[in-house]
Amino acid sequence: MSVLHLKISGSVAALMLLPAIAQAQPAIEDPAIAARVDRLLSAHPVIDGHNDLPWELRDRFDSDLSKVDLASDTASLPPPENMPDAIPLMTDIPRLRAGHVGGQFWSVWIPVSVSGPEAIEMTIEQIDLVKRMVAAYPESLALALTAEDMVRDEKAGRIASLIGIEGGHQIGGSLAVLRQMYALGARYMTLTHSSNTEWADSATDAPVHGGLTAFGEQVVREMNRLGMLVDLSHVSPDTMKDTLAIARAPVIFSHSGARGVADHPRNVPDDVLRALVQNGGIVMVNFYPGYVSEARRHWDAELAAQKTLLSAPPYGGLYIGQPDKAAAALAEWQKTHPMPRTTIAMVADHIDYIARIAGPDHVGLGADLDGIPDAPEGLDAVDKYPALFAELVRRGWTDKDLGKLAGGNLLRVMRQAETVAAASQ
Repeated sequence: MSVLHLKISGSVAALMLLPAIAQAQPAIEDPAIAARVDRLLSAHPVIDGHNDLPWELRDRFDSDLSKVDLASDTASLPPPENMPDAIPLMTDIPRLRAGHVGGQFWSVWIPVSVSGPEAIEMTIEQIDLVKRMVAAYPESLALALTAEDMVRDEKAGRIASLIGIEGGHQIGGSLAVLRQMYALGARYMTLTHSSNTEWADSATDAPVHGGLTAFGEQVVREMNRLGMLVDLSHVSPDTMKDTLAIARAPVIFSHSGARGVADHPRNVPDDVLRALVQNGGIVMVNFYPGYVSEARRHWDAELAAQKTLLSAPPYGGLYIGQPDKAAAALAEWQKTHPMPRTTIAMVADHIDYIARIAGPDHVGLGADLDGIPDAPEGLDAVDKYPALFAELVRRGWTDKDLGKLAGGNLLRVMRQAETVAAASQ
């Protein structure tokens, strides 16, 4: 999950007063482009690196799959009674198919506040939830553990479902637990989430280790030995560089953007993009507006400052203890400071930038849908990928490079990681 995980609850309290996500899918106006995109994505389905539906299922439905039908439209579901401000779900099987999604890494994120044995237990519960979700829809979903599994599932008309652990805190500081998570089906792990672990620095925490500790290096080497992809989304630049210096298999950034386009610490700096070429890894581009748009990044920071100014506990807010006044003042501020638009073209800018710096072999898609509180206009759900590909077609991308972006690059990375693991046994 992203947004420093604004995933504190399904209601996403940080959405306070933000506009609702647009639901209409923009038509691809040029019929020739629409037909080309349809042909392309039929031959090269999207493999997305990061979707947080499992946590939403836990948060909204108490992990009870009988309470939600993923084979029907979930966008129209009413919000849970205890989450009246919850935004519509962004994922269901019909929309995955409409978006030409052939493979999906399901995130088994848990909060960074959970640690030790409880974190391990909660992670296993989330892995179990993904497996139950896949088992509930056998005609549409299939658990995938290898690149060839994904290819086989796509040919069979099913959406390959993979598992990604979103934070090194979830292994409880144990290589044995890491190995058992792999045995349970996890095929990547993000080394940190929004906070440092005891062995690696996060992008959104004050640095403590200067990158990886000696144990952090052991984690990376063991992941390479197992064939588990090392995910560098959420980690600090020093952690990125330390990992690239020792990794024997390609790394991924499962849901990040380019820092040269939007200077958010969750995005990837140019020097790391250049180093990624030798490693063979990929950056899978995130859709969260605060990472996509520099203007939105600044607006988010200003909004946070206003909230602190108006109501920060215990002593700092102008209207501390007066929620109605604080809400009215914030609404007035938003009238004079409207939220900047974030567009499909801005997401395409990140893809273009990464392809220009690192090359088209090193970029993919990791939208972070159902893990973000809003999305760029026209990219608010899993059915909207064709609109992004249409934008890239208009920019002159070739079918060959678009096929790599859709899923070819991720398949290559997985195969290379599997080869390194086989040679290590």
